[in-house]
Amino acid sequence: MFICTGYAAQSSDAPLAPHSFQRRDPGPTDVEIEILYCGVCHSDLHTARGEWPGTVYPNIPGHEIVGRVRRVGAEVKAFKVGDLAGVGCMVDSCRTCSSCVEGLEQYCLVGNTGTYNAPDKHTGGVTYGGYSKAIVVDEAFVLRLPENLDLAAVAPLLCAGITTYSPMRHWKVGPGQTVGIVGLGGLGHMGVKIAHALGAKVVMFTTSESKRGDAMRLGADEVVVTRGPEAMKPWAGKLDFILDAVSADHDINAYLALLKRDGTLVQVGAPPSPLSVQVSNLIMGRRRFAGSLIGGIAETQEMLDFCGKHGITADIEMIPIDKVNEAYDRMLKSDVKYRFVIDMATLAAA
Repeated sequence: MFICTGYAAQSSDAPLAPHSFQRRDPGPTDVEIEILYCGVCHSDLHTARGEWPGTVYPNIPGHEIVGRVRRVGAEVKAFKVGDLAGVGCMVDSCRTCSSCVEGLEQYCLVGNTGTYNAPDKHTGGVTYGGYSKAIVVDEAFVLRLPENLDLAAVAPLLCAGITTYSPMRHWKVGPGQTVGIVGLGGLGHMGVKIAHALGAKVVMFTTSESKRGDAMRLGADEVVVTRGPEAMKPWAGKLDFILDAVSADHDINAYLALLKRDGTLVQVGAPPSPLSVQVSNLIMGRRRFAGSLIGGIAETQEMLDFCGKHGITADIEMIPIDKVNEAYDRMLKSDVKYRFVIDMATLAAA
C-alpha cells in the first residue's frame, strides 16, 4: 500500500477538501497511473452531496481520468511505464456473466465496480476516484488514449463521450439519417460532435436561443429553440433517431412525435421524476423509447480511437482542484461550456 492524496467529501454537507488515503500497490495485472487531469461529472456532485443513496464517506469522486503510467505489474502486456492511459466509469466487473462475456461490462449482471464509491474487492473498503494523484486499476479496465488530442479535453470522453457514442453505434446512426440531440450541455455537446462525425444530419433542440451559435459551431445543421409551442411542429415525423440528454423534467411526448416510423428515442439524461409517455406516440409509428448506459471497455476504446481519427474532444473549462466546490455550484446553474476538467497538478499546491 502507498499513501495517496486527493480531494474528498467527508459528509453530504461538507465541501470537498484535501484528504490522504491508501492505494494498493500494483498487483501482477495492475497498472498504476499518475493522474494528470480528471473531468467533473454531474454524477460526482450527486454522489458527494448524498443526493443518490449509498454514498460512503469519505468520498473521492472522479471517473473521467487521464494520466501517464508510472508502474505496471509483472503480467501486464498492454501498457508500459510512460504510456498515456485512461480510466472511465468502471474499474472491474464479474467478467463471467453473459453481459461481461459480450463486452458489455456496464450491464454486468452481478454489478460492475464503479471507479468510486463501490465495494473494493482488493481492499475491502470502497473505491476512490480520480480527484487524486494516482489510481491503480487492472489493465483490463485501462484504456489507451489518442496521442494527437489535447489530453485535458480527452478526459470527459471517458464518460460524456461514451455515453453518447454507445447508443448511436448500437442503433447504427450514420449517413442519410436525421438525428435530433435534445439539450446542449456536457452530454449534448458531445452528442452533436459525434453524430456529425458519424455522417448524420444533426438537429439540435434547445430551450436557449443563446446556444444557437455554439450548436452550429459544434456541428449541428439545424437548431430548434423549443420555447414556442409551434417550434417543433415542422420536424414531426422527420427524425430517424433522437438522443435525449436532458436531466430535468420535460415533455418526452413532444419529442417522440418527431420520430419517423420505426424511429428510436434514447434517453441518456436522467430526470429526477418518471417521464409520462403517451403510448399512442409509440404505437402509431412503431417507435421505440429506449435508454443507454455508458459503454463496455472495448466500445469505449473504439470511441477513443474514433475521436482520435476525427479530432473530437470535449469543450472544457480547466480549473484548479481548490475550485471544485465552486464548479459544483456552477454546474447546478448550467454555468459551464461544457465540461469542467481539474488540472491535477494543482493538488500539491492546494
